[in-house]
Amino acid sequence: MHSLVFLCAQKLVSHHATARSALEVLPTELYPVLFKAAFLDKRTLVLQDLVQTWPFPVLSFQRLLRHCRHCDRALLQEKPSKLCVQTVILGVVAYLSAALEGRSHGSSRQHCLRVLDMTGLQDDGADQGSESMSLWSRTVTLAKACIDVSKQQSKCTQRTSKRRKGPYSSPAALPPPRLVSVEVRVDLFVNSTSYGVLKDALQANAHSALRLRCRDFRAEELSIASTVGLLEFLDPASVRQVDLRFNNLGLSGLRVVLPHMAKFTNLVSLKLPYSNIDVRRLSAGMEGSLHYFATQLGRLSCLKELNLGSSRLSGRLRQLLGNLQGPLESLELAFCCLLPSDLAYLSQSLHTPALKKLDLSGNNLSDALLQPFQHLLREAAGSLLHLDIMECRLADTHLEALLPILCCCTRLRYLGVFGNPLSTRGLKTLLLRTGGLSALRLVIYPYPVDCYSEDLPWPPSSSSLLNSSVDEEKFSQALPAPTQGACPLQPPARLCVAGQAAFTLLFPRAGSSAM
Repeated sequence: MHSLVFLCAQKLVSHHATARSALEVLPTELYPVLFKAAFLDKRTLVLQDLVQTWPFPVLSFQRLLRHCRHCDRALLQEKPSKLCVQTVILGVVAYLSAALEGRSHGSSRQHCLRVLDMTGLQDDGADQGSESMSLWSRTVTLAKACIDVSKQQSKCTQRTSKRRKGPYSSPAALPPPRLVSVEVRVDLFVNSTSYGVLKDALQANAHSALRLRCRDFRAEELSIASTVGLLEFLDPASVRQVDLRFNNLGLSGLRVVLPHMAKFTNLVSLKLPYSNIDVRRLSAGMEGSLHYFATQLGRLSCLKELNLGSSRLSGRLRQLLGNLQGPLESLELAFCCLLPSDLAYLSQSLHTPALKKLDLSGNNLSDALLQPFQHLLREAAGSLLHLDIMECRLADTHLEALLPILCCCTRLRYLGVFGNPLSTRGLKTLLLRTGGLSALRLVIYPYPVDCYSEDLPWPPSSSSLLNSSVDEEKFSQALPAPTQGACPLQPPARLCVAGQAAFTLLFPRAGSSAM
């Protein structure tokens, strides 16, 4: 629903000339609702005028695009419009250019924009489409804008210096240049393609009128030197998350990179998936690197989230997590070749009672790990919100052993069990028993093994479950879609079945909502 104020704002922003002339006399309190109306309707000309004449110190996407009393549509939860995001950036650049050149914005009002907060925009990692703007594209666009502003600033400084040194000019007669700057609070995503432009932008940060202040930093497929080079330019106090993946760092590379993170005093989340760590056969020298890695982790005093997915950590969890100063709230150990001793340590550690998210996908929980996992789940039951146990070789008998403890996780909101060889009977039991968990909102489950159109090898491998064909008629008869009344979970719970193409892609059944 839209309020009368928002409807009037939409009408005004639909006529650019009228809106531009009205900005001079409109109350500043209307700027936020005009911004949201212009963003919603993609009125880019009006949007740029609003940014150039913004009457507040902060322009925050999180505040302006959320659900509000004038418009219940939360644009912040939708993929951001490429045109609108580019327009806002261009508006800030134009605002700074005018200030550097000493030009007026055509308004008598004092404009005091100092912070552009672009954090919180939606980016699910999937294809954004032609009309939306990915995090990578936003990073490149902002970096180029910073470089352009820095170049213009240099030219203005040179011109001012020449005028001051002229034969007929008196230095005292020339007013000092107006110092105007805008800090852009943003999440950054960089890879080998965008590394150069981002590094140039960050290098210019110290003296540029448009400065990047990174909150969440993500880097993929970068060399050790490139990764360190960018970390060195990030503001120590503002970085909240560092995500380094597919960088093939290994223990030797992490030994180089991790000391540069100690300066991030507010670092809450560290993600190092696919870092090529394998502790199963370490040389004497690599033992020292592992010890150093654990020591450096212990220096991150604010750490609450840790992702070491796809690292071979067999038997070393105590050594890696034992130095942490506080409990973790999120721990992702997918495909880490864990041993019973690892889960035994974890169930007795300070982390387990505080865990809100636990991902043990890809570890074989059907054999020696089953009992330690039961104990771990029992200890985490009071706090756990998100549990991922995909591709853990869990059959019906294993699930039956886990269900009594799983039903004690009364705060659980998400449960991922796809990629496990469960039958129709096992899945129905799972859905029936977890129906009593009032907080549960999403269950991701696999196709039942008895619904495949061909005989599966037993026990079936993950690749067999993902690549073999499913008989849709068998499936529809065995487990009807939620719209047919067969979903035992309480609304607004959602059921999704994992597709066959890849285990990371979720394909909702008919009538269910996407994630």
